Amino acid sequence: MLGAGSKVVATQKVHTNGNVQTTSNSLDMMIEGDGFFQILMPDGNIAYSRNGQFTLDDEGAIVTSGAGYRLQPEIIIPEDAISITIGNDGEVSVRVRGQQDNQVLGQITTVDFINPGGLEPVGQNLYLPTGASGEPQEGVPGLDGLGDIRQSMLETSNVNVTEELVNMIEAQRVYEMNSKVISAVDKMMSFVNQQL
Repeated sequence: MLGAGSKVVATQKVHTNGNVQTTSNSLDMMIEGDGFFQILMPDGNIAYSRNGQFTLDDEGAIVTSGAGYRLQPEIIIPEDAISITIGNDGEVSVRVRGQQDNQVLGQITTVDFINPGGLEPVGQNLYLPTGASGEPQEGVPGLDGLGDIRQSMLETSNVNVTEELVNMIEAQRVYEMNSKVISAVDKMMSFVNQQL
């Protein structure tokens, strides 16, 4: 027997930084470096995401775009806020009408894992911890190995399409060469069997 073929055992997500896209939304955030945002799921569990595209719900809470899940720790933006500032360390402050100074509302914390590749995807760019990922290690962005937060920026895909197409073409050529080798070996074995 020459071989039994191969099959995919598992795929793995790579959580390295992608390209940077600047936006006009002051609630958009990107983690520059390691870390995940904490998102409260409807079932009460905390999920984790690198997707920093946020908006406000009807109560002024910062929520994920689309699903509307609340960012944790929860921060409520007052209705009369005229500007929102999110520092590199995750400190959220607003300026409200009639006041000159910013008012600090809270602190966004991020988490990291010993093995982010072990996180279980649950859809909508959200992940749950597993035994393979380890427990979440929460902290202030910019400290203890956690990345800084960049306001009005989003992280795009970390896949370089051109590079991956070149890799795919190379893999296809290697496959074709292996196929020709197997065919040649098969012909030689057939010839040897006929000579015996």
